[in-house]
Amino acid sequence: MTEAPNPLLSPSALPYALPDYASISPEHYLPAFEAAFTEHLAEVQNITRVRSMPTFDNTIVALERSGETLDRVAHAFYTVSSADATPEIQAIDEALAPLMAAHQDAILLDSALYWRVSTLHERIDELALAPESRYLLERHHREMTLAGASLDDEAKERLTALNQRLSTLSATFEKNLLADTNELAVLFPEASALEGLSAGELSAARRAAADRGAEGYLLTLPLFTGHPALASLTVRETRRRLMEASRARGSRGNVHDNRATLREIVSLRAERAQLLGYPSHAAAITADETAGTPEAVERMLRHLAAPAARNARAEQAALQEIIDDTEAVPFALEAHDWAFYTEKVRTARYDIDTAALRPWFEAERVLQDGVFRAATLLYGVSFEERPDLPSYHPEARTFEVFNEDGSPLGLYILDLYTRDSKRGGAWMNPIVSQSTLRGTKPVVVNNLNVPRPGDGEATLLTLDEVTTLFHEFGHALHGLFATVTYPHFAGTNVFRDFVEFPSQVNEMWILWPEVLTAYARHIDTDEPLPADIVQRLRATETFNQGHATSEYLAAAWIDQAWHRLGTADADVDDVGAFEAAALADIGLDNPAVPTRYSSAYFAHVFSGGYSAGYYSYIWSEVLDADTVEWFRENGGLTRDNGDRFRTRLLGVGGSKDPLEAYRDFRGRDANIAPLLKRRGLAD
Repeated sequence: MTEAPNPLLSPSALPYALPDYASISPEHYLPAFEAAFTEHLAEVQNITRVRSMPTFDNTIVALERSGETLDRVAHAFYTVSSADATPEIQAIDEALAPLMAAHQDAILLDSALYWRVSTLHERIDELALAPESRYLLERHHREMTLAGASLDDEAKERLTALNQRLSTLSATFEKNLLADTNELAVLFPEASALEGLSAGELSAARRAAADRGAEGYLLTLPLFTGHPALASLTVRETRRRLMEASRARGSRGNVHDNRATLREIVSLRAERAQLLGYPSHAAAITADETAGTPEAVERMLRHLAAPAARNARAEQAALQEIIDDTEAVPFALEAHDWAFYTEKVRTARYDIDTAALRPWFEAERVLQDGVFRAATLLYGVSFEERPDLPSYHPEARTFEVFNEDGSPLGLYILDLYTRDSKRGGAWMNPIVSQSTLRGTKPVVVNNLNVPRPGDGEATLLTLDEVTTLFHEFGHALHGLFATVTYPHFAGTNVFRDFVEFPSQVNEMWILWPEVLTAYARHIDTDEPLPADIVQRLRATETFNQGHATSEYLAAAWIDQAWHRLGTADADVDDVGAFEAAALADIGLDNPAVPTRYSSAYFAHVFSGGYSAGYYSYIWSEVLDADTVEWFRENGGLTRDNGDRFRTRLLGVGGSKDPLEAYRDFRGRDANIAPLLKRRGLAD
């Protein structure tokens, strides 16, 4: 009997080259990667064996054409490994990690390829290249140089070993975190412990318990420290248990403990940076970001930390006053109390109960009449669901996206609900990247972790979840709209400290009148969210920003503290003590305001792509706040404004310097004043 061909090794026949997940099984992945590695290496060898002198076409364009099969296989697999990591998929991921690292090094550290790229780079002014092509040559040369292509053979051998070990450790960190997060979900036998939650939230908790074969109510943990339910739960012991479980992840001394793993990651990253000629991992990373240096990052973080901490202390005093005035037996405010009493202050000051707003935020309406509608009004695009197209999981929904003239743009996939096999947080990733050179159109995915309600019940979102959906869709639009020649520049392939900018801008439409009145309608009465509530929501935009800014800055500083260590001081014995000292150093060591992510569950920096780069969110927010001001000054949600933003920023992908693209859009560099005003940090 003839063995069936591996479906990953041929281009998919489905629209937009969407992988035919219905025909893909876990056993297909590793053989497909092995074949793709071999093919890619052969393609690069064909480039380096050319006898003629390097030209842009026979070297750079050929390099961009290479690796297409590997890109196809990798995008298909990593979509699944992040969103549906069954034990079988996790085993593949762990086995694959060092293989992928070794393969990437085999390309980036190839001396013959680097000679050809460097030869061209030396003659760049003579080549008369188009702007995108010139920038591509500059990027390939810089990326290979920063990766270590100019090192001697002995150093390259050590570098390759470091990269392979680090890739394995990152996979281990993520696997441990997922397992410990699932294990630490808190089960409550009786609903009385969850007083304050809505009927829908209780239903979701009951379903989560049933899905695990348990009786009662299960509250699963989000990736970040603070649980959304803390704002509503009236039983203080329940709040304490939730916060304690969240903060314990990865540091309980069990088989999922991440502390030894992260310590080794830090040490090896410091060694790698030294090998590459940098004093620290942070210096190596920021050298190729818009920030430029860790010192520039530190200046911003310290500039913001002092007023943020001051504002948080003022907020804390107000919360303590509420406790002293309302509780029969007053107590000192602790971290697990903050969200609950913040809602009391919000209600007293602004007459806003954010938990009570959920009936106005039904998920399907938020998606169709909010997220999609804003994109249609601004960019002219439209969306048509395609249930006929298979996805990687039954809960993932596929939509075809069309330009205003009806021409096909790409596919958008939404995977809304949480499950034990999905990593925490929310993200966007491509399955297929756009490239005119390869003739491909984009397929992008948004993943969230919204609890699934009981059968037949509507999914009602919190305001934070609405914000997350708009945010992640901003990344999706970046991936859909980028129109570039070369796959190197596709979609969100931009500097890490720029990538959050478009997604943050997309959040501005949440309360925009033309959008809000369409999607924020009561699930039972269809009444719009009352205008007075909308006004009060706008009035609360700087409310609790001391806490919000402090918890974020604390995480960003912890990331910097770990990754600014050199080889001489990277061998840290006590993770908790190191973290505490770092927070004290920047003045963010308030026990009532824990860091948004503690080291042992800081997936962004120890298993994701944000190492030494978690500062990117606030760095990008400078551009975001300045852009929101531009939209308001220029008429807001108009097609002309959308076309300008799409053409000059989203549409260029990574094909030009991001700050140059910003200046082209805005007419000047960004001003930090709107950010300071938004965060309540202005003097």
